[in-house]
Amino acid sequence: MEGQTDLSTEIAGIELANPLMLASGIMDETGHSMANAVRHGAGSVVTKSLSMEPREGHPNPVVYEMDIGMINAMGLPNPGVEAYAEEISSFRKKAGDTPIFASIFGSSIDEYAHAASKAEQLGVDGIEINGSCPNAKGLGLQFGQSPGVIGDLVSAVRSAVTIPVLFKLTPVTDDIVKLALAAQEGGAHALVAINTMKVIKLDIRTKRPILTNGFGGLSGPALKPIGVRCVYEICSDERMEIPVIGVGGISTAEDAIEYMMAGASAVQIGTAVRWQGPSVFEEINEGISSFMEEMGYSSIKELIGAALEDGE
Repeated sequence: MEGQTDLSTEIAGIELANPLMLASGIMDETGHSMANAVRHGAGSVVTKSLSMEPREGHPNPVVYEMDIGMINAMGLPNPGVEAYAEEISSFRKKAGDTPIFASIFGSSIDEYAHAASKAEQLGVDGIEINGSCPNAKGLGLQFGQSPGVIGDLVSAVRSAVTIPVLFKLTPVTDDIVKLALAAQEGGAHALVAINTMKVIKLDIRTKRPILTNGFGGLSGPALKPIGVRCVYEICSDERMEIPVIGVGGISTAEDAIEYMMAGASAVQIGTAVRWQGPSVFEEINEGISSFMEEMGYSSIKELIGAALEDGE
């Protein structure tokens, strides 16, 4: 509660003090960095994507920054889920019971399930299935573009854990609602929309891609209209029964409010944390509270879905 406005929200039975979440892949290498996001106002955090075995990722260059966003092809580097135990423990000591979700991935459905099970043993509050990374061949996107595969993947992870399971959707599809419904039918407790968009940047002098991997994932402001559209389409569908977390290009309170009015129950922030630092959480929370006071809203729940056709 801040002033007369209640910023609390809920995702799959998990209470968040406010709707702002640290997105996977940004400032989540250590327990200290994740706790620092909480100290600056994040209501929850998502770990870097973790696999059963350590992974080095792609060689440099892996990031290209522009005014409109950032292209990255990190290649999912991580120490392995079991080696990440120390960071989870460190986060708990510094951030208490603030919710933490483990992002997991694998090269097979079994690997996803095993990684999720190991992550639960570390004491996380929920699992985010990264089935949509566009820049690590064989480790993401191919698990997130077929409704049948999505259903099987979510079902397998659900069977492997007792904590809530979120599925992160790709925008690289002709029908994101179809993918969202497949995740819901597989047993997902919530959805995350969206992951980065698969893009490429060429060096016109060398006539080669700038990033070593060739393709990368676009994040930042350029992604926001796509993310809002995806959330709006998903939440507008009368068959959708589970909450959606919006992500992509959020750097201001207006951005976050737009996602929530499109139907998002919470939002994740990534690129803006890299560009503006963790204080962006404080700034956005304050901006949301000011907007709510100005417009006469008392609870964040009044914003969620306000722009949908049947919204009030």
